[in-house]
Amino acid sequence: MSDETLAGGKLLLDRPAEAVARIRISNPERRNALDHEILDGLAELLPRLDRGIETRCVMIVGAPPAFSAGYDIASIPAETFARDAEALVAHPFHAAMEAIASHPWPTLAAINGPCLGGGLELAITCDLRICAAGAKLGMPPAKLGLVYGHTGRNFDAERAERIGLVHEVVGDEELEGAAVELAASIAANAPLSMRGNKRAIEVLKQNAILSDQQEAGLIALREACFTSADLREGIEAFAEKRAPRWQGR
Repeated sequence: MSDETLAGGKLLLDRPAEAVARIRISNPERRNALDHEILDGLAELLPRLDRGIETRCVMIVGAPPAFSAGYDIASIPAETFARDAEALVAHPFHAAMEAIASHPWPTLAAINGPCLGGGLELAITCDLRICAAGAKLGMPPAKLGLVYGHTGRNFDAERAERIGLVHEVVGDEELEGAAVELAASIAANAPLSMRGNKRAIEVLKQNAILSDQQEAGLIALREACFTSADLREGIEAFAEKRAPRWQGR
């Protein structure tokens, strides 16, 4: 059962493990194609999952049998295609991807089936990708007559893992359980560490050479953890062989 439905029922939110929010794209008649409602729903939902420490890992999966077939351009009438297709790709898609990319907690794409075009872009925007063995991944705009920043043939899951497109491949029936287990293990870590580490990784990815201000910011981020309640709690929990009770401060 979902805790919440959004986008006219095309997005389902539930919590399969402690501090894990699972977003399920549920547009099966269109193979979970991304339309305005879904994209706007993602852009609205992700910032809400950044309140407090109740959510410390976000998992995105598709309703069987697909992850997402990409933009829902097939439903756009021919007479308004140029206008409506550009409008879909321009603002709603960008806003949704930015909401995922800028989310301060780790994000995980659980690729349970075909993951194509905009669906693949959504998946690679997430920090981690776990993939069902039977899934196909691809960026096919050239086959549609579109000019796009990246394009190529479809890959099976094994090749996608070999080239680093996904981080782990599991059996089709194991995918959801393995994804929840991975998300739960991520969410079990100290909140300050996860947010701080993700921030540090983003800064280092975006800057080959750090400015003095950026370097000072990362040093301050690291030094702040030494006076945190969570560091003391982590040390005590380790010594007492119990699960830590994080406060996020």
